[in-house]
Amino acid sequence: MLPVITLIGRPNVGKSTLFNRLTRTRDALVADFPGLTRDRQYGIGRVGPGPYIIVDTGGIGTAAEGVEALMERQVQRAIEEADHLLFLVDAKDGATPEDIEIVQRLRRLGKPIALVVNKSDTTDPNLAVADFHGLGLGDPWAISASQGLGVNKLIEHVFGQLPIDTDETADDDQGIRVALVGRPNAGKSTMINRLLGEERLVTFDSPGTTRDSIFIPFERLGRRYTLIDTAGLRRRARVQDAIEKFSVIKTLQAIEESNVVILVIDAHEGVGEQDATLAGHIIESGRALVVAINKWDGLQPDEREHVREQFSRKLAFLDFAKLHLVSALHGSGVGLLLDEVDKAYANATRNLATPELTRLLESAVQEHQPPLVRGRRIKLRYAHQGGRNPPIIVIHGNQTEDVPETYRRYLINRFRKALNLLGTPLRLEFKSGSNPFQGKRNQLTERQIKHRDRLKKFTNRKR
Repeated sequence: MLPVITLIGRPNVGKSTLFNRLTRTRDALVADFPGLTRDRQYGIGRVGPGPYIIVDTGGIGTAAEGVEALMERQVQRAIEEADHLLFLVDAKDGATPEDIEIVQRLRRLGKPIALVVNKSDTTDPNLAVADFHGLGLGDPWAISASQGLGVNKLIEHVFGQLPIDTDETADDDQGIRVALVGRPNAGKSTMINRLLGEERLVTFDSPGTTRDSIFIPFERLGRRYTLIDTAGLRRRARVQDAIEKFSVIKTLQAIEESNVVILVIDAHEGVGEQDATLAGHIIESGRALVVAINKWDGLQPDEREHVREQFSRKLAFLDFAKLHLVSALHGSGVGLLLDEVDKAYANATRNLATPELTRLLESAVQEHQPPLVRGRRIKLRYAHQGGRNPPIIVIHGNQTEDVPETYRRYLINRFRKALNLLGTPLRLEFKSGSNPFQGKRNQLTERQIKHRDRLKKFTNRKR
């Protein structure tokens, strides 16, 4: 289970900047879901000893309205879901009355808190934190979110305070881990029930915390799988009447813990912004993907064509994923989903031979040369595999840091088509050959120095 770290603080103290620094992105997942405020952001932290979920609750306003806002349901829920809180303050403002009042509220929650003094890069760190010792949250951490100063040490400290995860339910011996994600009431629970069979339902009708996913091992045709259910299974009598509660935390955790993700889309609702947001995060996480358009059987021919057009237009970046038209309620098409999961996982974990990759690279470059940069041609020399699930292809050459995004996409499409890598994202990494003499002045050997001196003497004689 990925730990959850939540950012708390007044507006303009740098929470969003720190969020972007930790997620290494500027377009992090925005949780604009029903029941969640628009300014809450969720993402996967990539800075530190390991991955974690980072939550930005948005700014807590002025003392009159903001401290009350702290106790509002959504901010309170974000805090309750957290394993650790980062309370951000502004070094330039000092400890404000609003900060003091927020601390008093946070202390009552009993959550571990780190006091983070942001914007400390313009003054001595000891002076920056001096005004905040009185808040009673231990030694403050001086950082600069914009410059990245002190951020790594802060996250390492937070990881040292987190409980050790002893959950072994998602171990590799459980087979392919498959997460079903999607909007509320898209039919995820019905689909899981259909995949497992009715006799398995009562066994897994177990309670969990608000952020626990349920791991359900099963076998099909001699192959082992583990379904990761974010909604929680219910007895069949309850499935149709139950209103699924969507949890961003559980969904992000399920994606990160899976090998393959099935994105379930409601055909009656069409492709929405939430579907595109989830798809973007699946790609960012590098997980293999299968798309299931559920409740397909209830649509008229013209409605079906409209859904297809929506998918092609709004989710064009999922052109590598296989689209399945299913009805979880009646079972049509559901059995083929696991066949597609097997194919997607096999492609995501394939071994790619270096000679084949280099040959494909040479063919792509011969057909379409990289552009000129500052009058010099980018040279791509050879390629090899750098990782699996997702497959990573490492390309070596000169000036590779200048490869434009358009040429990168061209290479991805060439590799994907030639290798038939369907169902999985494909990543490219470029590495330039290092010049050992770069940045060094030329140093003459002793022989060269003597030769230079003789030339000088000869030149002086002729004058």
